[in-house]
Amino acid sequence: MLALEPEIKALIITTMSLEDITAEDIDPEAPLFNEGLGLDSIDALELGLALQKKYGVTLAADSEETRQHFASVRALSAFVAANRTL
Repeated sequence: MLALEPEIKALIITTMSLEDITAEDIDPEAPLFNEGLGLDSIDALELGLALQKKYGVTLAADSEETRQHFASVRALSAFVAANRTL
C-alpha cells in the first residue's frame, strides 16, 4: 500500500495539472478536498477516471464509501491496493 502512494501522488499531479506541486509536497494523510489539496467534485471525477484507467478499479460516484476512499492519498492507496485489477 505505501509503495502505491508515490504513484497515486504522481497521478494526482498529472491528472489535475498541479504544476507547482511535487509528490513530496503532498502529505499522504492530508485531505484531498477543501483544506487539503483543494480538489473539488470535478477533480474527483477526473481522478476517478484516471484511477480506473491505470488500475482497473471501479468507484461509485455518489457513495459514502467512495468519499472515504478519496479522503487522502493514504486512503486512496489502500483502496487501490485492495481492488486493483491491472
